[in-house]
Amino acid sequence: MESKSFPLSTIAPGCSLSATGTLVFGAGYVGSRVAQWARQRYPGQPVYVVTRSRAKAAAWSRQGFLPVVADWNDGRTLEELPECGRVLVAVSFDARAGYSREESMVGGLGRLLTRLPPEADLVYLSTTGVYHQTDGSWVDETSPTRPVGPGGRAHLRAEELLHRLRPSGRWVILRLAGIYGPGRLPRAKDILAGRPIEGPNQGFLNLIHRDDAAAAVLAAWDQPDRKHRLYLVSDDSPVPRRRFYEELARCLRCPPPTFVSGHSGNLSARSSSDKRIWNRRVRQELLPRLLFPDYLRGLPHCLQCLASGSH
Repeated sequence: MESKSFPLSTIAPGCSLSATGTLVFGAGYVGSRVAQWARQRYPGQPVYVVTRSRAKAAAWSRQGFLPVVADWNDGRTLEELPECGRVLVAVSFDARAGYSREESMVGGLGRLLTRLPPEADLVYLSTTGVYHQTDGSWVDETSPTRPVGPGGRAHLRAEELLHRLRPSGRWVILRLAGIYGPGRLPRAKDILAGRPIEGPNQGFLNLIHRDDAAAAVLAAWDQPDRKHRLYLVSDDSPVPRRRFYEELARCLRCPPPTFVSGHSGNLSARSSSDKRIWNRRVRQELLPRLLFPDYLRGLPHCLQCLASGSH
């Protein structure tokens, strides 16, 4: 039941397909999906995929994409980037690279922006981790941001850099909620193994299916008259943590999960968050229809893909 074709119905009317070429800088879980759909959405236009790995570049080449081996931590590797009309920046922090989050996520973006054509239509994937609220309140694009986790702080600094370096450029920031989808179900391994879930069972989870996140990227490119530069990308149904994991256990045919207090610093920072994402702006302007408007529709799709071996 894998949704392999790009869902045109998720994009609001009035889109434009005039830009030539797509550059996906960071072809991870969401970026890979965007690359696949961009080839369908913009037939006859090249799709370049940036990776640090030569082995992954060879794999992309075998699939018919145009791989580029580059690392934004090394500005020299960015000198030969192709000029494209559409650019996705979807780089995840990799501690193994030997750089701090600030050096990589902020410094790397700064180096990349100096190499991109000023007229490029850029989408930057950020995170709802920039919000600090812990009282279950609703947050939107106008809510204050005082991130407590290192990831949220780095993304917020990168957003500020984008504002500063491209004040009149064409770009949009998508702050993504927790991403799930085929091959990525939070805590599924713990539930299958019968291990307690580390962290609180209270508070809200805000989720977005991988395919809806990818659709939001293409929708942002395809809206020439979009009103805003910032969108929160989350599904329609913030869900209490316990309810989500109980439903996941039911779908996996496992006993209901148990919970224990967490001791990991990063886990504690994530789990202490308790907010509800209001997705009104993205639903009105970019995605009038979500493929998976809530976890009750998304989880069966993920498990069907797991059973079929597709991703």
